Amino acid sequence: MLLIGSISIPMIRSFETRVRFYEKFKPLFTGIFFMMLVFIPWDIIFTHHRIWWFNHDYVLGFYIGGLPIEEWLFFVVIPYCVMFSFEVVRYFLPRFNFPAASLWLTIALGVFFILLGLMNLDRTYTFVVMTLTGVLALVQPLLKSHKTWLSHFYLTYVIMLIPFFIVNGVLTALPVVSYDDMQNFGIRLFTIPIEDSVYFMGMMYIVLMVYENIRKR
Repeated sequence: MLLIGSISIPMIRSFETRVRFYEKFKPLFTGIFFMMLVFIPWDIIFTHHRIWWFNHDYVLGFYIGGLPIEEWLFFVVIPYCVMFSFEVVRYFLPRFNFPAASLWLTIALGVFFILLGLMNLDRTYTFVVMTLTGVLALVQPLLKSHKTWLSHFYLTYVIMLIPFFIVNGVLTALPVVSYDDMQNFGIRLFTIPIEDSVYFMGMMYIVLMVYENIRKR
């Protein structure tokens, strides 16, 4: 129900004549594929080691690689919704581009996340998500992403935190997914581990890196 509710409006609006999001499906799904090459094995390993786990009462019961089918769909539905919103933001706010500010924000985030990761080697989720997202952030200045899409991405990210907190709030409140708090900071935003917001950012860095590279070509 959460997955259907999340994707319904973006899917319907993908075929309207201004943003024309359907024309960007090839770079979108290529970006999602490469992101899943990183995040699905990570998810399988963490689930196997009970760093997080899923409540059988709230999933259909079909599993692939130890993950419920809904978790696989999560990695398609959520990036789809975010990228649709990203293109809407870019269409209606074409002048929202601050290369210098995006550059320094990205460098600051990268350094901050990596330091947090290295300071928490004993917390597996914290270490992995902070270090990976920090490295992905520091790659962006090398790719000169701040000159093209980072400004719109950060604005989209802030906007999408609202539905993120709603959807992830339901998932962690029921709970559909539970966490071993010995493997993270133990700090919750409502019922959501604070690491999840960084996980969300890292996931979208990969999708956008591939998406923008293919779209430009």
